[in-house]
Amino acid sequence: MILVLMGVSGIGKTTIGKLLAARTGWVFEDADDYHSDANRKKMASGTPLTDEDRLPWLRTLHDRMAEYITQKQSAILACSALRAMAREELSRGIAPDQMRFVLLHAPSALIEQRILARKHEYMNPGLLPSQLATLEEPEDAWRVSVEGTPEETVAEILQHLESISAF
Repeated sequence: MILVLMGVSGIGKTTIGKLLAARTGWVFEDADDYHSDANRKKMASGTPLTDEDRLPWLRTLHDRMAEYITQKQSAILACSALRAMAREELSRGIAPDQMRFVLLHAPSALIEQRILARKHEYMNPGLLPSQLATLEEPEDAWRVSVEGTPEETVAEILQHLESISAF
């Protein structure tokens, strides 16, 4: 099983992903680790990435997730996956029962507060409005609020996993 924790910057994908990996024993991957230097510089300057910028990155992430499936190893991927095109690229050729998307969400004021309270090497806080505008909410994702504690969020995701007997 591949679990993709998706949402805008500052929503807590990495925090939740690491906690979830500790609870499940699954591998954790942060999509940010796979951005090109050019993409990092662009985001740091406050310029949103285009689909053309994202495509090689998404293909690399897809290949990583496909490797885990081939190895029969479950993994958690923290990845914005804001657009339907991104989710299609990530899940290309992967059976629906092998990959699930979890849309982490919260009110924009809370997300902004969290972004301003952290230091990220290249994610410019000014990109939040463009990310919120870009978000194409998937109909088939598990919607999980991050308004509570990270532990509460992880508990809710674990409940979803148990409901499909993948865990």
